[in-house]
Amino acid sequence: MKIAVVGTGYVGLVTGTCLAETGNSVICVDINEEKVKMMQAFKLPIYEPGLELLFHRNIEQERLKFTTNLASAIEDAHIIFLALPTPPGGDGAADLSYVLGAAEDIAKLIKDYKVIVTKSTVPVGTADKVIKVFKDNTNVEVDVVSNPEFLREGVAVEDFMKPDRVVVGTESPRAQKLMTELYGPYVRQGNPIIFMDTRSSELTKYAANSFLATKITFMNEIANLCELVGADVDAVRKGIGSDDRIGKRFLFPGVGYGGSCFPKDVQALAQSAKENKYDFKILESVMEVNDTQKTIMVEKMRKYYGGKLKGKKIAVWGLAFKPETDDIREAPSLYIIDELLNDGAEVSVFDPEAMDHVKKLKGDTV
Repeated sequence: MKIAVVGTGYVGLVTGTCLAETGNSVICVDINEEKVKMMQAFKLPIYEPGLELLFHRNIEQERLKFTTNLASAIEDAHIIFLALPTPPGGDGAADLSYVLGAAEDIAKLIKDYKVIVTKSTVPVGTADKVIKVFKDNTNVEVDVVSNPEFLREGVAVEDFMKPDRVVVGTESPRAQKLMTELYGPYVRQGNPIIFMDTRSSELTKYAANSFLATKITFMNEIANLCELVGADVDAVRKGIGSDDRIGKRFLFPGVGYGGSCFPKDVQALAQSAKENKYDFKILESVMEVNDTQKTIMVEKMRKYYGGKLKGKKIAVWGLAFKPETDDIREAPSLYIIDELLNDGAEVSVFDPEAMDHVKKLKGDTV
């Protein structure tokens, strides 16, 4: 099948590469000329375990290509994935300008039937807005499908190649047939493709990430309580994680969640609730607790040193928001570093993959 992927960020690049791995012809398009030239030269712009091998193999076998030319990328494509940024705006709502802008550009170029797939994490009702963009700009028939990603950074290739489930939002039999064919190779072990309407599909992604963020936050609260009452949080984690209604995953306490998904998705879902006049109390608490948790370690250090961190030499080991990635978006380490610097500490930092990104942000302050 011929596929176009618009956007070569984390999601777009993993999606395009993994789709090529099962024999599809994939063209990834991006407006960043420097980045495209880099990928054409066999260089990955991100670190993700297992991706480099597939990336090189599929370029060599000419199943994976990169371009800045949108028209040529989508001309022969059966399916066009929109894998574009949806950053939080000032009010926390997802900014859809990149998605809707790309949809308008595509609508003015297409000449025959296409399936347009929103792979980006988008609020409920986005598919309806994309449909309107196409109706306003072309008479060519399209089907707009919601297909949220559930990729965990650090194991994204495995998540794509062997997904727990594939969620597809569409009410078009024609689009459903194409999506079933596309994802067939990935669900041979019985993992389901779950078809639903686009609004339910869009909400599924936000609901999943918000639930996991809530689970992490709950365990951080338990950890804080354990310290006060003299209990062992690791023992508590094992005790409750053995209950299969709860499960063992996402129960490790720490300095709060970060990354590209949880912070903005929880914020966006909370904002969506506000726009619909619903007070989502749990999510408001999750965000409040997580903000505090990011710097709770600094408070312990201040207490230990009698409130005097000035001149103290402190090392921060680990900068990415989680292991096996170079992603520092909303990483708790950055908040900790800022607090330490504000208190006058001398800070040294290390990370096996994320150093260059932090250098761009912090320069020689650490």
